[in-house]
Amino acid sequence: MVIELVEVSKEYEKQAMAYRQEYIDYGEKINGSSGFINYENYDDWLEKIFAQKKNECSSINTPATTYFTIRKRDNKIIGSIQLRHHLTDELEKYGGHVGYGIRPSERGKGYGTQQLALILAKAKALGLSQIMISYYKGNKASARVIVKNGGIFVGEGFNEAKGRVTETYWIDIL
Repeated sequence: MVIELVEVSKEYEKQAMAYRQEYIDYGEKINGSSGFINYENYDDWLEKIFAQKKNECSSINTPATTYFTIRKRDNKIIGSIQLRHHLTDELEKYGGHVGYGIRPSERGKGYGTQQLALILAKAKALGLSQIMISYYKGNKASARVIVKNGGIFVGEGFNEAKGRVTETYWIDIL
């Protein structure tokens, strides 16, 4: 693979802020980043990410690990992905175990498919035998990424808070 997952860290601050700015320039939010777009201070965001990793499993909380997807040849952040260690009540309705995104200037190059494949290995290491992923209906790129990684469509839902239809897939981890 031409990419790798690295847990977010202070080491990537400068690059991460440029990554964040690209999303702002495109008028998009950053999926798989636990709200990074809303943080002007990188250290504040890191504090949130590190706290999430320590969450106790419950119906409303789950531990989550957030990664940057790094292209090996130039060490550039090309995406972000978050693995939620179990499903809360809300994540069972929409969201699932994984949220991810590829920076706008790097889309359409196959990175999303590779990124999801790498997170499946991380999920397996946590003891998960399958993961749930959902996205807003109409996101054809996300659907392709999920299907290429063995995703099976199980149905639609409705995110009332966002007023949008979601599509849900499950992926068995081999």
